[in-house]
Amino acid sequence: MSKTFFMIGTILAGLGVATGAFGAHGLKRIVAPEMLETWEKAVRYQMYHALALLILAWALTNWPTQARLFALGGWLFLAGVILFSGSLYILVLSGIKWLGAITPLGGVAFVAGWLCWLLAVSRR
Repeated sequence: MSKTFFMIGTILAGLGVATGAFGAHGLKRIVAPEMLETWEKAVRYQMYHALALLILAWALTNWPTQARLFALGGWLFLAGVILFSGSLYILVLSGIKWLGAITPLGGVAFVAGWLCWLLAVSRR
């Protein structure tokens, strides 16, 4: 399981670098400044949680008794990236405003993932 989360974390981090570069260079002339800020926020949250998944790989090897809670948190982080960052990326690229209604679901997934980690550490 730790290898899986390490791989997901590295993929998300690599994609975060690529989407960040695309936003800084490719979108700068195409979208309004506030939409570029939205793009940057999506990249930032993706990178935070990509790094968290790398930490998760380490935590799973050090606290195997709490692997279920840690892993649940990791899957929630992945869901958060897809819902939060993904909806913001599509919003910026397409201009479809109702996608903004999906974004908070990703935020809830992020918070739930962090709560799972808190429970995992506190039960140790």
